[in-house]
Amino acid sequence: MPGFELLYQAAALCLTYPGDEFRARLPLLREAAPQLREFADHAAVTEPRELAAHYLQVFESADGHSLYLSRWREFSPARFQELYSSHGLELTGEELPDFLPAVLEFTARTGNTVLLTEHRAGLERLRSGLADSGTPYASVVDAVYATLPPAENRATPAGN
Repeated sequence: MPGFELLYQAAALCLTYPGDEFRARLPLLREAAPQLREFADHAAVTEPRELAAHYLQVFESADGHSLYLSRWREFSPARFQELYSSHGLELTGEELPDFLPAVLEFTARTGNTVLLTEHRAGLERLRSGLADSGTPYASVVDAVYATLPPAENRATPAGN
């Protein structure tokens, strides 16, 4: 995980609603996380209202792609909160603990990738759906997914 803290923090910013703070941080984001330059460049040249409308269409419409990891795998949001608390972190704000940007911030602060790896299949489905829809957000999830260690082979040996 070493070296991915900045990427996770930057990806969390990219995957939240693109308000004024997001736009102000674009130059820093572009330099701090080269893996996200494609998205940062797109966001920099897109009119703020258009970018915000696209975010809502992609992530919050009825046929949108969920940033809530429990949607992709049956897991109680309480599991997320328990892990945050065990590291001395508490969520503030309105988002639920399984919100991908919150998970990315947790991972950036603690170095603990367990929530990302436990939800690898959901991240893959999210990544694939975003790529199929042609949204620039696909490159953000792709960059995060690329940092995950290979999936463990869960096959059981013959005779067991």
